[in-house]
Amino acid sequence: MLFVKQVQSKRAWRLFLRRSITTGYKIVDHTFDAVVVGAGGAGLRAAMGLAEGGMKTAVVTKLFPTRSHTVAAQGGINAALGNMNPDDWRWHFYDTVKGSDWLGDQDAIHYMTREAPRAVIELENYGMPFSRTESGKIYQRAFGGQSNDFGRGGQAHRTCCVADRTGHSLLHTLYGASLQYSCQYFVEYFALDLLMDQERCIGVIAMNLEDGSIHRFRALNTVLATGGYGRTYFSCTSAHTCTGDGTAMVSRAGLCNSDMEFVQFHPTGIYGAGCLITEGSRGSVIFSSI
Repeated sequence: MLFVKQVQSKRAWRLFLRRSITTGYKIVDHTFDAVVVGAGGAGLRAAMGLAEGGMKTAVVTKLFPTRSHTVAAQGGINAALGNMNPDDWRWHFYDTVKGSDWLGDQDAIHYMTREAPRAVIELENYGMPFSRTESGKIYQRAFGGQSNDFGRGGQAHRTCCVADRTGHSLLHTLYGASLQYSCQYFVEYFALDLLMDQERCIGVIAMNLEDGSIHRFRALNTVLATGGYGRTYFSCTSAHTCTGDGTAMVSRAGLCNSDMEFVQFHPTGIYGAGCLITEGSRGSVIFSSI
């Protein structure tokens, strides 16, 4: 008899919870062709491309776009423009594969290095104020790991930069350019989970950090651009917002994460402090004496 009462009380408690959750929280529904989670450099460019293609696009971000972690990048963007010395995207490809100890996805590296010059010119057309040579070309710096002629031709100058604030300039440029498209921004909305229908993703569910309301974003296409998870470690150069939200959402949905062991601990980071000096120091000759 006691067991029956316990079972009944558990059922009543579950029913109470179910009713209280569904009636106590108003769920606001949204429907889009595409939803992008994250508004850093990758998220903004993805949203622009989707909106330009005619898709009704939403951007869900827990930060205002210009506060995303892309803003912290200092050094620059590698592209084989050849403004300072003869260069070739195939040399860039070689350096990148070699720099990854041959563990990188070579198809992805091939595409990235081949398309990098076009991407830099696109950013220039958006208004990104690259540093310039005296002749007006985009200035390119020498960074570590860059070479000419498949490692046989000495140091290459391949990094396009905006002084030492490249990420800051990139993010503000992309955000300004994105405003010409009909993207709808949901700022300070924390993505909680993917909406799954069997094995198919049909959107995301997020919480409005201002009032705690729950929002359900239904979409035919879902793009996760939530950044890394460096803050799971004691010492790193990632912002405190880099907590792997998207990675966790994917895991909870039963989907696969790939190459999770590859976490960047920046070679010019300062241990313990977690702050970063410019990557340009890797390409500079530094003399010290005691």
